[in-house]
Amino acid sequence: MSEAVENAAPAVETVKGMKKNGKQWHDNKTAFRPRANQTTWEKRTAERKALAAVKAKEKEMKEEKEAEKQRRTDALRTKRAAKEERERFQKMEEKMHKRRVERLKRREKRNKMLKS
Repeated sequence: MSEAVENAAPAVETVKGMKKNGKQWHDNKTAFRPRANQTTWEKRTAERKALAAVKAKEKEMKEEKEAEKQRRTDALRTKRAAKEERERFQKMEEKMHKRRVERLKRREKRNKMLKS
């Protein structure tokens, strides 16, 4: 029974003794090693490649998003232009005969084909 109580006692850290300046709350200093945090050339190049790949993917995604936005705006613009043209021909039909309006439509379509 006494052996179990001794094993259950918490392990005590080794005491290094009193500091000379008396400031025990400060950490002990370690040796100054300026090259300790340097990485190898291979590791740095691998990190650069990974970063370049991430940036390329981000750029691709941004371009896709911009293309989709441009496609939507173009579709909306053409839809609005077609609607305006329909409304214009409806107003013309109210004033003129239907066959004359159809002839004007065909003529305008030919002119559009010649312009582009």
